[in-house]
Amino acid sequence: MASVPVLKKDLDDLPGQAANRTTPSQVQHYDAIIIGAGFSGIANLHRLRQDGLKAHIYEGASDFGGVWYWNRYPGAKVDSESPFYQLNIPEVYNTFNFNVRFPDHKEIRRYMAHVDKVLNIRKDCSFDSRVNSATWDEESGQWTIKTDNGLVGRAKYLILASGLLHKTHTPDFPDIDKYKGMLRHSGDWPEDTSVKGKKVAVIGAGATSVQIVEELAKEADHLTMYLRRPSYCVPMRQRKWTVEEQDGFRAYYPALFAAGRNSAVGFPTTRADLRVQDVSPEEREVYWEEIWKGGGFQFLLRNYSNVMLDEEANRLVYDFWKKKVRERLTDPKKQELMAPDEMPYYFGTKRTPLEHDYYDVLNQKNVEIVDLKANPLHCFTEKGLQLGGEGQQAGEQAFDVIVCATGFDSFTGSLTHMGLKNKDGVDMAGVWKGGVRTYLGMTVSGFPNAFMVYTPQAPTALSNGTTILEAQMTWICDAIKALDAVGAKSIEATPEAEDEWAAGIDKVNSMTLYPHTNSWWNASNIPGKKTQNMTYLGGINNYEAQCRATMDGWKGFKVVCA
Repeated sequence: MASVPVLKKDLDDLPGQAANRTTPSQVQHYDAIIIGAGFSGIANLHRLRQDGLKAHIYEGASDFGGVWYWNRYPGAKVDSESPFYQLNIPEVYNTFNFNVRFPDHKEIRRYMAHVDKVLNIRKDCSFDSRVNSATWDEESGQWTIKTDNGLVGRAKYLILASGLLHKTHTPDFPDIDKYKGMLRHSGDWPEDTSVKGKKVAVIGAGATSVQIVEELAKEADHLTMYLRRPSYCVPMRQRKWTVEEQDGFRAYYPALFAAGRNSAVGFPTTRADLRVQDVSPEEREVYWEEIWKGGGFQFLLRNYSNVMLDEEANRLVYDFWKKKVRERLTDPKKQELMAPDEMPYYFGTKRTPLEHDYYDVLNQKNVEIVDLKANPLHCFTEKGLQLGGEGQQAGEQAFDVIVCATGFDSFTGSLTHMGLKNKDGVDMAGVWKGGVRTYLGMTVSGFPNAFMVYTPQAPTALSNGTTILEAQMTWICDAIKALDAVGAKSIEATPEAEDEWAAGIDKVNSMTLYPHTNSWWNASNIPGKKTQNMTYLGGINNYEAQCRATMDGWKGFKVVCA
């Protein structure tokens, strides 16, 4: 769902655009309504069509893409490599070629256009239609949605495919309105923006900041990055991917997709069976060099079995990582900020970005790094930022451009800002005020016939996006098919099932190092939001098996027959 009214692309001349324009004069009736036209929404629409159901997507943006419609900042690209970051639909993947190993935002939108061309998705979509109300009628057993542009839709089933990282977050910086220069959030970036010859500040050092800094530092006259904690970046190993390679490789796609679906994180890789301490320092050094060279997430996914369980093992991995980074980031002051002797948090317990030339860029003389712990940001000024602390970085710092790479209201932001109400009329924001509660990461007590995709309390943050959303989509559509076959009126999770699901997630998390680090993974980045474990750590394969087991007798659900 869209919440930032920027980058509204005019699509009047695109084929099929007129077909999705419904008038607000009458209620449109469907079997299922889908909110969101990203990967999740498209996957669900395609499957529901195959099952013979009438489904429709409502999307606040002007075209397909979801997060990739809005994220157009410099360097924005996927950190899941092709061919795995795509839908497992043969007629689509057999006729599309990626240009590089890790596609950027433009290539993802090109892919989306191809999906539409092949599957004719657009005819069942209403764009520029931001949902502002979703209510349940008990008597009819239907959901009614309303949009900002006056559309009204009604359906038995509601599928919430509005995204994990959509609702942008800008901290409540004092006097931010006083700043007279160019102010941008990463999620609000017109593509024609140039910083050539300008003095730029980037607030934040997470995954988005890494991509932005890599690009802007090559164009700006001077760039200052403000950080609280460094990211532990691993090498992307970006490269071109030829058509000939893909043609030769395509026959293996079905096996690769199946292996990814039967894995922990959506990639057909295996973790080493040994603990870090089970091998000699020399042997593990050789192995670490091997998986480091592989690029992508191989250094995380193929590492030793106890890295996320054992403090000593984690420290040894950090020391190797620090050595590799310091071989490239040679400035001693920058080394201490970006790869300090004492690790600021356990390795892998917050998002580990992929980088192409990030540390080489940080070495540039036109790049400065400011530690916000030593020089806290007091407020914005007309010219830039006012910093506290001591030294030459204290005081007012003037900038032509300030970029807020400050993240998102993750997991729940899109769901708590669309007027979504439960059967008692309570808004989702109120339902989750004391913390997120779900069953299977797909259903919520009090919301009959409503399903979520790419969600909290699922393996979402630690898995390939298209793999986990297809696992959830398959369960949801299979559930709808089974319920309709017996004439069920509604299905709803029980509060007891939610309690049990949360307890299981917390139990597994407590055995790991994840609870020791705060980040958007546990919602601690949003003031007032409950800090809690949001991720199912058992892996996609175990998650999907556990979810499917509930369908036998609908364990944890209340099913009402018509």
